[in-house]
Amino acid sequence: MTHLRFAGLDDATQRNTLEQIIRGAPHLMQVLQIARDMDLPDWWLVSGAIYNTVWNSLTGRDLRHGIKDADLFYFDPDTSYESEDRVIKRGDALFPQDPLVEIRNQARVHLWYEHHFGEAYSPLRDAREGIDRFACRTHCVGVRLQRDDSLKTYAPYGLDDIFAFRVTPNPIRNNRATHEAKAARQKAQWPELTVIPWPNS
Repeated sequence: MTHLRFAGLDDATQRNTLEQIIRGAPHLMQVLQIARDMDLPDWWLVSGAIYNTVWNSLTGRDLRHGIKDADLFYFDPDTSYESEDRVIKRGDALFPQDPLVEIRNQARVHLWYEHHFGEAYSPLRDAREGIDRFACRTHCVGVRLQRDDSLKTYAPYGLDDIFAFRVTPNPIRNNRATHEAKAARQKAQWPELTVIPWPNS
């Protein structure tokens, strides 16, 4: 199975491959370039738009297949709604509408999470900690375009799950329902995926 040719390789090779795929994906590079110009504090393009593009590239699909939006994290200690809303509106005027870019200040997540999802969420210390808490370890990846045009990747659990087409749970939080829902949705789009069950399920 040629789409698995990068699975099990060393971290440096996988990171280099990820960078090549991203640089060859105009929809990602446009978002990264605009995000860099916005100069938000501690910003990262995260999750689906990245690993979905990898899966599309390695399976020969259109690079945009299955990508409905792009999530942009940043971390600003100003947790006021008004401050985040200004950033969102600024982004709306700059980013293309396809894919839709969803901008969220990670310093504010604990203020609305419980009301939205029904359980408490402790405050984050930076944007990367928000990436750490995704329901699937596979999804824990963020990329930033630096001023010198280099790409910086944050992947606390490595990249092998992505390249192995393996959706692995992240039991750091009680996210079983989210893991299962995301895995089912992604399996429908990328049948090549292997879904690892939530522990003790």
